[in-house]
Amino acid sequence: MNNGPLAKVFLGAALVAAILLLSGCSDSMADLHSYIDEIKARPGGRIEALPQIKPYQTYVYEDKGRRSPFVPLRPASAGVQQQGPQPIANRNKEYLEQFPLDSLSMVGTLKKDGKIYGLIQTKDTLVHRVLPGNYIGQNDGRIVAITESEISVEELVPDGIGGFFDRSAAIGLSN
Repeated sequence: MNNGPLAKVFLGAALVAAILLLSGCSDSMADLHSYIDEIKARPGGRIEALPQIKPYQTYVYEDKGRRSPFVPLRPASAGVQQQGPQPIANRNKEYLEQFPLDSLSMVGTLKKDGKIYGLIQTKDTLVHRVLPGNYIGQNDGRIVAITESEISVEELVPDGIGGFFDRSAAIGLSN
């Protein structure tokens, strides 16, 4: 390397720049120390006492002949016919009734002999043809209509007190 006069000037300039930069880092922290001293000189505050913990008061429930809250208001009696929709008792279950509706997907339609079939795919990737009137899902769901974009289903859902009510559902065409 050449140690000419230009190199010495450059080295001197670099040394002066380094000294100036390092002197900027040694800035006095006197203002920070004075602020900390000011905060420490302030009088301390009062700490509030912890709240008193009240003892738990037990309550003894005496039924005194009242009805149990775990028994329905309208008990289903064996001899009385329930009003409203009822599932068909001695009907053979169809294959697609073992799957929940949300696990089935519509993958298309098929027209044959003037009938429109819905194509349903199960989680095991099998595709099944269905017609209106077929049963599907785990709540006695019966297919009521098939269009190009969805299969409409009417389910019989238990109401919790021995009866059933109709609930509409649909399986839309999967993209």
